[in-house]
Amino acid sequence: MTVPSPTLAPAASLPPRSRSVLEMIGNTPLLRVRHLDTGPCELYLKLENQNPAGSIKDRVALSMIEAAERDGRLAPGGTIIEATAGNTGLGLALVASQKGYRLILVVPDKMSREKVLHLQALGAQVILTRSDVGKGDPDYYQDRAARLAATIPGAFYIDQFNNAANPLAHETGTGPEIWAQMQQEVDAVVVGVGSSGTLTGLSRFFGRVSPHTEFVLADPQGSILADHIEHGHHGAAGSWLVEGIGEDFIPPLADFGKVGRSYRISDRQSFDSARELLRHEGILGGSSTGTLLAAALQYCRAQTTPKRVVTFVCDSGNKYLSKMYNDFWLFDQGLHQPPQVGNITDLIARRHDHGHSVVCHPDEPLTVVYQRMRLHDVSQLPVIDGERVIGLIDEWDLLMSVHGEPENFHQPVFTAMSSNVETISPRASLQDLLLVFNNGHIAVVIERERYLGLITQSDLLTYWRQRVGAA
Repeated sequence: MTVPSPTLAPAASLPPRSRSVLEMIGNTPLLRVRHLDTGPCELYLKLENQNPAGSIKDRVALSMIEAAERDGRLAPGGTIIEATAGNTGLGLALVASQKGYRLILVVPDKMSREKVLHLQALGAQVILTRSDVGKGDPDYYQDRAARLAATIPGAFYIDQFNNAANPLAHETGTGPEIWAQMQQEVDAVVVGVGSSGTLTGLSRFFGRVSPHTEFVLADPQGSILADHIEHGHHGAAGSWLVEGIGEDFIPPLADFGKVGRSYRISDRQSFDSARELLRHEGILGGSSTGTLLAAALQYCRAQTTPKRVVTFVCDSGNKYLSKMYNDFWLFDQGLHQPPQVGNITDLIARRHDHGHSVVCHPDEPLTVVYQRMRLHDVSQLPVIDGERVIGLIDEWDLLMSVHGEPENFHQPVFTAMSSNVETISPRASLQDLLLVFNNGHIAVVIERERYLGLITQSDLLTYWRQRVGAA
């Protein structure tokens, strides 16, 4: 019997070998949107999530570090310092690790946990600072990074907001790639602005090769940039959850001359759009991707003639799995509301009858319960026997059970749990709920002896905060 030989792709169709991961930065794919309503337009996505560190900022990081090397501002084995609210830090961490530099990053505390862990795994030192303060405050991330750089001899503050190598990366790299991939037909480019390197670099390139190409700003609601473009002035900035784009000041490098229109995109629109992109196109994009996509779809649907439009998958959504792709996080932020029934069960974050609660059973060992608490970031669990709650176990119960006797981690839950459970009916009032909390208990919601879920003080605070946001 003859075994057929495997069919091999021609060598010319295979990607070239790279000597270094840094050579894999750039030359990212371009994908046409096929399953979303783009009106009369063709919408294309530049997949910057395919860069080695997962974002468009890999290009900028390499450009800025190599420029500093060429002009002598960065010596071998030196220290790089930067303030970053998004992916620039990851790009810098990748390049710094490959080139042997120490990297210290000052980042606002709203940055996703996945990004912080990724930075630390690459060897970067991460200093978290407040995200609720503006420029000029001592804790503002850029001001704090600049002060830090002044205290470390020989440190190089890379300062992406004032670094000419930032837009140069897009003028000489991203722009020519798009131009070639689109067969030199680009009617509009939808961008977001953080440091403004992407907008400024692409504006310069397309200003030379295609002056008619329009630029569209996708701005998070709360940012001042859309107001500045439309009115020439702006008020105080608000707040937003989308990471990496939107600003509370005008970036020094910003060139808004080619921006023809702007769209203000809410956090809810951004997250919904990113999730729709994954569901319908199979692309896992981050939060800023959702902002750009929402604006691009609005722009495309508003056109009366066909246009070829490009926007970006700025980074990978795997950095946001615990946030925008997590229904419980969205619920806590007031951005995801399951159907309301009009009683206190609306306050339950994780309904047991919907399969969302985290529970334990009386015969499970305490070590398993401890690991489950850590995994799900909770401090107490109901103890379930069938459909009935027979007790609660919290961190204090665990501590008292194993204090001085760690072998007790192997004991079953029923030996440590509290049987003093205060239950409440779905028809109870908020005043009834407050009385439960005043007695030092967690409310266990029971209907006809069937467990529905827990309500904690934090759940009630979230409920009230959402009502303030909706007002």
